[in-house]
Amino acid sequence: MNTIRKMYCRTFQFCFRAALPVLPYREPEILDNMEELGNVLARKGKTSALIVTDKGISGLGLVKGLTDALEKAGITYTLYDDTVPNPTIDNVEAARRVYLENGCSAVIAFGGGSSIDCAKAAGARIAKPRQPVRKMRGLLKIHKKLPMLAVIPTTAGTGSETTLAAVITDASTHHKYPINDFSLIPRYAVLDYRVTTGLPRHITATTGMDALTHAVEAYIGGSTTKLTKRMAETAVRLIRDNLKQAYDNGEDAKARESMLYAAYCAGIAFTRSYVGYIHGVAHSLGGRYGVPHGLANAVILPWFLEEYGVSCEKRLGQLARNCEIAGREADDHTASETFIRWIRELNRSMEIPETIEGIRQEDIPGMAAHADRESNPLYPVPRLMDRKELEVMYRRIGGLEKVCGKQPERNGQKWKSAIS
Repeated sequence: MNTIRKMYCRTFQFCFRAALPVLPYREPEILDNMEELGNVLARKGKTSALIVTDKGISGLGLVKGLTDALEKAGITYTLYDDTVPNPTIDNVEAARRVYLENGCSAVIAFGGGSSIDCAKAAGARIAKPRQPVRKMRGLLKIHKKLPMLAVIPTTAGTGSETTLAAVITDASTHHKYPINDFSLIPRYAVLDYRVTTGLPRHITATTGMDALTHAVEAYIGGSTTKLTKRMAETAVRLIRDNLKQAYDNGEDAKARESMLYAAYCAGIAFTRSYVGYIHGVAHSLGGRYGVPHGLANAVILPWFLEEYGVSCEKRLGQLARNCEIAGREADDHTASETFIRWIRELNRSMEIPETIEGIRQEDIPGMAAHADRESNPLYPVPRLMDRKELEVMYRRIGGLEKVCGKQPERNGQKWKSAIS
């Protein structure tokens, strides 16, 4: 990246960090179960709710606990379950229509990051009917109160239950639109581990690594605070102790409960301190090929940490030592290398591949330009990169370029269909 653009990016990030203490961040109120949510809605005078979810969740009957709780509290509900992975503008508009046609007064997201993001964007469109999703892209474009929003995460990873962000895909261009506004932070988050016990192993793995990516990017970036460091470290420790256990035994209540809280802590961390190029690249892969976001982050994370090198060693080494992934006596370089090695070993133990197959060379310049626009100047990354430098990373992530004379491994054959 040229010097003038670097100066602009760093100045923008410095000003944003300086404003952090006065920005209206808040945390959702945590509820332990769905019965509590029904009671809260009733106390708030909400008589009808829109439930935003997907066909997989509704088909498995997982929503029944929520609908029973709403009925018990005397609240009617309408179900919108057409949300797709990487939710689209069409999903958002359809959910908004269902809300209005049924006279709803609250929105409940039930599912993973896709359902939560769809619900957030639908709430934004309800609040601002004259502003299309495309015009909400970026930072602080909504600044208007949404209908009451409650979320029930069924995966432990996205952290969307805590964040001011939603990511929506434009199906016509295959681009993702990150929307960031304080009004998108949910009012209530129901952390009920019971809804996560039936998750498939590969979803447990990739969403858990998504949470780890949130914590790491928040920690090594230039906008960390005492709070976000503490939250990120808590998340990493919980993931270290519980992700593989939840993967191996999906019915382990303690592991599931701990992973939900890890995702929550990581969400708090990156909401305030932001993410980095890993997310910019992951969003472009999701928009272009439909790669699940957690899978993309899991694969990309170690590649970027290696590429950042010395620029992130001090903070990554500190994170590794504080979370007892590296020894207390390890220097920054050794500790950071140990941390990256731990990530790769954890990925392998859960059959997550080292590369993402199917990335086409001809698509890389466009995806890199999209990631560049999303990431710069907003994300306070350890080392700034421009479009050309990001193109190199796509080739590495896709296994299209040798690194240090060694072709990346392509393990985890069951993931080969991630890109069609």
